[in-house]
Amino acid sequence: MAVTPAQTTVDDVADWWANSICRMEPGVVELRGVPVQDLIGHRGLVSTIWLMVRGSSPTTDEEALLEAAMVASVDHGPQAPSIAIARMTATCGVGMNNAIASGVNALGDSHGGAGQQCVELLSDIVERQSAGADLDAATAEVVAEYRARDPYLPGFGHRFHPVDPRRDPLLGLVDKAVSAGVVEGRHVAAARAVETELNRGRRKPVPMNIDGATAVIYAELGFPPELARGLFVLSRSVGILAHAWEETNSGRRNKGPMPTSILPTYR
Repeated sequence: MAVTPAQTTVDDVADWWANSICRMEPGVVELRGVPVQDLIGHRGLVSTIWLMVRGSSPTTDEEALLEAAMVASVDHGPQAPSIAIARMTATCGVGMNNAIASGVNALGDSHGGAGQQCVELLSDIVERQSAGADLDAATAEVVAEYRARDPYLPGFGHRFHPVDPRRDPLLGLVDKAVSAGVVEGRHVAAARAVETELNRGRRKPVPMNIDGATAVIYAELGFPPELARGLFVLSRSVGILAHAWEETNSGRRNKGPMPTSILPTYR
């Protein structure tokens, strides 16, 4: 039977916000059952992020791998829309929170979503392998299906870098983690199979980029696709903060997307 407002009890209200993440009472703050005072000074931010979203603690090797992925995605310069927007917003007389939020809000499917999409792609290949398909056959099938919808494959190729400088260091860490038994290695194998499939018969290679390399790490560590995007947003927020703060201290007011000496074409 539906509860009417007159019947609502204190327990009803408390249950409305029931959660398994944070317990807060007078003198008590627990995160996933761990007293916050036991985390302060003993647990790093990346480990705490894992604890908060997964409800468990990572091993030292898992934490190091996740941290590498998040460090690699911190910034990619003011030509990135999210950074440019944050820098412009910071000159408009709003607070730092508004500048950061404006930049974060630009992270969508086209700018910031490739990591999530790549995890989905790699997981699709791995799932078909688990169902009995050969890796190469599963890869060719999935790549063909994705390219039928869009010629660009998430996590591969880059507009600026012939080879993304963040790619090889991350993949090297994944390879070490596979050798050490930290992760299984099925997603990194799928990613390399995609790279091979994409470059079959091509003169100009299409290598894996930062989104692909971090997607490999998130997938190998067991994060679902949606959290891959969330973790990227957390990482890129650091760069957004730094750029917004620098622009705030420049003294410039109402910065637009191009110098005032250049006027937009009128058609």
